[in-house]
Amino acid sequence: MSISRPNPRPVAVLTGASSGIGAATARELSRRGYALVLAARRLEALEALRSELDSSGERIITVQADVTEDGDRRHLVAEALRQFGRIDALINNAGISIARGMWWDDPDPVRVLKTNLEAPIELTRLVLPAMRARRHGQIVNVASVAGIVAFQGIYSASKFGLRGFSLALRRELLGSGVNVSLVSPGFIKTELTAGASIPMPGPEIVARAIADVLERPKREVLVPRWYRLPALLEQIAPSVVDSVTALMRSKRYR
Repeated sequence: MSISRPNPRPVAVLTGASSGIGAATARELSRRGYALVLAARRLEALEALRSELDSSGERIITVQADVTEDGDRRHLVAEALRQFGRIDALINNAGISIARGMWWDDPDPVRVLKTNLEAPIELTRLVLPAMRARRHGQIVNVASVAGIVAFQGIYSASKFGLRGFSLALRRELLGSGVNVSLVSPGFIKTELTAGASIPMPGPEIVARAIADVLERPKREVLVPRWYRLPALLEQIAPSVVDSVTALMRSKRYR
């Protein structure tokens, strides 16, 4: 039977760690002294990242996992506990969108819901009992401004759902010692937005926001901050957002 080694560092499980926001977050948390369990489907990319950050493999481990699979989720949590003995933070970052075209033309649009919404819920359900028993832990869900300002049916549905789940879970856990934070990025330069032609900041800005809410928990953070404006407009003047969206769609369909 494997015995976990004592670990004085905070232990974070990070999904979707092989690229983009996930890889940037791994680098930022490593710099801040976290022990990490990095999970993604692409093991080769995970191993390259681990070698970059911790060649000894004592502070950072990798787990190949498809978060939509129950067995993989359970294996991920088990490996984290086997190596480090506890999980202080779960960062649900893995996410996908419809690659091209409209969601109704995609052969399997529901996979977006499974990855972006079902998987975070189920992973949270796996780690919560121990966190509640210890009266210590943090859940950070990476949603999207698309979970406030709707613009793509399935993707926005998944992020609206994740946002609602996070905000409600935070209230359900008040006084338990477990904090829940939501980080909602706008357009960020990653593989997910490779087809977009608008100026975008790199994923490091989101990585810093995630690391910051781990140190100082907040209800919700929008990244970059200027996305607060469209979020506010969606609440007080949705017709303005409709007009901007219609203009963008008209240019797209020309």
